[in-house]
Amino acid sequence: MNNLTLDATDLRLLDLLQQDASLSNQDLAAAAHVSPATCLRRVRRLVEAGIIERRVALLSHERLGHGLTAIVEITLDRQGAEHLAAFEQRAVADPAVQQSYRVSPGPDFVLVVWAADMPAYQALVQRLFTQDANVRQVKAYFSVQRAKFEPAIGLPGVQARAISASPVR
Repeated sequence: MNNLTLDATDLRLLDLLQQDASLSNQDLAAAAHVSPATCLRRVRRLVEAGIIERRVALLSHERLGHGLTAIVEITLDRQGAEHLAAFEQRAVADPAVQQSYRVSPGPDFVLVVWAADMPAYQALVQRLFTQDANVRQVKAYFSVQRAKFEPAIGLPGVQARAISASPVR
């Protein structure tokens, strides 16, 4: 990535998009206090620079039948680069795995998993952990309550806030 200097306008746009990426260019421009042409140009530049990786809708996994959340620590027997890469490739390909991190020290991986219920989690265990001869230890923590889920990144000079549900006209 090239070095891109972010000014106050870029930070306002990023903050607004983190709160609601479905805003039209017109509404985003009005909320950021810039012209629609400036807004479009700035957002394109942020996308091209890789600052904005993608725009997604955050779905309620509970309402869609994924009521069980597990944070799973995985320790492998062999930690060679090829073994780590092989496990990681299998883990990220599984739709139940929402997030995957290589970590150090401690376990080799930490996974965030969403499953419909305990039988669905057990099927995941069988698919990813039991059948892999290189998995030495699995330690799972099951969420009983989610107190916070906020994927927004704190931006310098921008205070955390919620934007109104109705778009700016």
